[in-house]
Amino acid sequence: MTEHPATSQQAETTAGRKTYYQRFSLDQRIEHMVFLISFSILGLTGLIQKFSAAVISQFLLKILGGIETVRLIHRVSATVMMVVAIYHILAVFYRVYVRRVSWTMLPSLDDFKHLWHDLQYYFGLRRHKAYYGRYSYAEKMEYLAVVWGTIIMAVTGFMMWNPIATTKYLPGEFIPAAKAAHGGEAILAVLAILIWHFYHVHLRTFNKSMFTGKLSHEEMEEEHPAELAQLIENPPAPDDPEVIRKRLRLYYPVASVLVALLGFGLIRFLTLEETAIKTIPLGESAPVVLQVTSTPRPAATQTPTAQPGELGVSADSWEGAYRALFDNRCGTCHGNTAVGGLSLKTYANALKGGKSGPAILPGDPEASILVQIQRTGGHPGQLTQEELDRVIAWIQAGAPEK
Repeated sequence: MTEHPATSQQAETTAGRKTYYQRFSLDQRIEHMVFLISFSILGLTGLIQKFSAAVISQFLLKILGGIETVRLIHRVSATVMMVVAIYHILAVFYRVYVRRVSWTMLPSLDDFKHLWHDLQYYFGLRRHKAYYGRYSYAEKMEYLAVVWGTIIMAVTGFMMWNPIATTKYLPGEFIPAAKAAHGGEAILAVLAILIWHFYHVHLRTFNKSMFTGKLSHEEMEEEHPAELAQLIENPPAPDDPEVIRKRLRLYYPVASVLVALLGFGLIRFLTLEETAIKTIPLGESAPVVLQVTSTPRPAATQTPTAQPGELGVSADSWEGAYRALFDNRCGTCHGNTAVGGLSLKTYANALKGGKSGPAILPGDPEASILVQIQRTGGHPGQLTQEELDRVIAWIQAGAPEK
């Protein structure tokens, strides 16, 4: 974020008389901290959903309260990040128009010169690195990457959050494309922070200015010598209060319109539709009458040419009732994704079970993991008591497939 030179005033410590320069204001540090927290939560909750079959993801999903809770946390964190983005737009507008801050975070020709000087330094052709101003080219690239990433995540997040509204104007293929872009950008952003940002800011020099707001004279000489020279040679003059008031008379109404427009857009983002809010679709809860014992078929109606394996499908069987029931209740997590190694897509997979053991053990519902999990309650794909009773009776009867 840009900062007005007038805030970079000298300050001395009481002990040691060491000179410090104000680099970031309190509101900038608070904004950075809120953004950091929301980004970290988004990265954590997003990646464990993307890689839900991993052991660590299963562990985190469990301790965080299940997939529904994780998705709720993810959506709340996304909302917080969008609010921070709106605030950042207003703050930049204030600094550029009211305080007349130069666009020090945007790339310039000097950045290409600095890059060339650094390459010469790294290859031993120059005795020192480039003399950076308020922000180096690396810091500018990282800032613009955050801006670009936030836009991508917001757009693709909207498409996944509101798929019906999206497909009114775009082909349906855009939804899985948005999901792929959302997940890919998340991985890129997390890796960039862990590898690039943490190394250059916290490990290589441990720059504490975003927490303390200040840099020492020695740190300024090392990291931003051009800015330090400018502050010493041309100390910033205080702003004229009357000029500031005149600019604020335009800033406030324009900012109010921006807040109204962006706030309305955020509310529409969150409330446009509910199709992507519920993880598990509501299943049919109407009573279903199942025939437990098969009725003997009259001899006259039997087909004498029937071949082995061409048996009829009983209502109280996997094919007759329970495949559809499990697909409805459990298909989101235990369909193609096979969370925990368990897939209920086919009868064979259900008998095989997952990492915890056989989901269905014919003739023994007490040893069936599916029954054990369902009896504890609170499962994302929780069956009703009536459905669970029918499943137990079916397993007790040998869990017939057809």
